[in-house]
Amino acid sequence: MTTIDLNCDMGESFGVYELGDDAAMLDVITSANIACGFHAGDPLVMAKTLADAKAKGVAVGAHPSFLDLWGFGRRPILGEKPEDIEKHMIYQIGALQALAQAQGMRLQHVKTHGSLGNIANEDADLAMAVARAIKAVDPDLIFIVMPGLECERAGEALGLPLAREVYADRAYAANGNLVSRKAPGAVIHDVEEAAVRTLRMVEEQAVETVDGQRMKVRIDTICVHGDTPGAVAMARTIRQRLADAGIGVAPFGTVSQTRT
Repeated sequence: MTTIDLNCDMGESFGVYELGDDAAMLDVITSANIACGFHAGDPLVMAKTLADAKAKGVAVGAHPSFLDLWGFGRRPILGEKPEDIEKHMIYQIGALQALAQAQGMRLQHVKTHGSLGNIANEDADLAMAVARAIKAVDPDLIFIVMPGLECERAGEALGLPLAREVYADRAYAANGNLVSRKAPGAVIHDVEEAAVRTLRMVEEQAVETVDGQRMKVRIDTICVHGDTPGAVAMARTIRQRLADAGIGVAPFGTVSQTRT
């Protein structure tokens, strides 16, 4: 592996409330996942984040969520019909797509946020609803997925281009999904620990779960959460460690993504 993508969830401010140092993060990452208004973000924040990413040469994608501003999209929303979530997804992706087109930009990808992604990774019907929404908006949009879980399988079934993602700052459960944020150690704040484990994941093409398993996976992109304290320092350190190991960073959309 000579290059890998480094992505971040951003554009998560809302009105007068600011979250994350997006300006600094855009100097480090290669792909930005921009909130679409359901868990964070608003039309002005979305437009500004797009413009700032364009100025820095960073690829952009939609980061849709459950409709949960109050809980930042991290509360499990149960009982919604998958076909309704599909429409919510189309609405969010379409909103960011229109704002991007107004600035002469094109979306590269879609990545689900928070509980929507976590639940879809284990719920085949919800995962398929997410994949259908992406395909309905633009079948060339790259679907960022966690390897080995339902979203990857749904994307493969619908022939979407996929990018497999690992997290620099999150622990992995035994099934390969993320450990609940409520659990101790679920979020990694130590920059050195995050950098060491991320380089190991990339070099070994594997993730280590909390029960000690090493799961072989394909890795196309690394995520650092923009709202995590010290996120910019973590991203800079990871990028430097990759460089020291002879691994460059580039948007995953610049290389061919396999359709299966």
